Amino acid sequence: MPPKKKSSGKLAAANGRQRTRLWLMYPPKLIKEPLIWQLSQKFPIVTNIRQCSVTDEIGIVSIELDGERTDIKAAIKWLEKIGVSVEPVEINVIES
Repeated sequence: MPPKKKSSGKLAAANGRQRTRLWLMYPPKLIKEPLIWQLSQKFPIVTNIRQCSVTDEIGIVSIELDGERTDIKAAIKWLEKIGVSVEPVEINVIES
């Protein structure tokens, strides 16, 4: 069986897939909730935690979401609805 070819960026864009990096800021009431697990159960996306810092007062997570553009938008909307602040990562400090 021949090895699988990696899809090009154009192919990924054509079928609506994307990879997005975000900052999530959890309020104190949500810090102990398994929100990233819930996110992966509710939406067909792949989550990858890139960086995080959690205290009793706030949780800050840099996360990468990979999936269909519409699913990522829905996941972001859900996070914001439950009280998580969501911001795009402007500068990629940690490269893959």
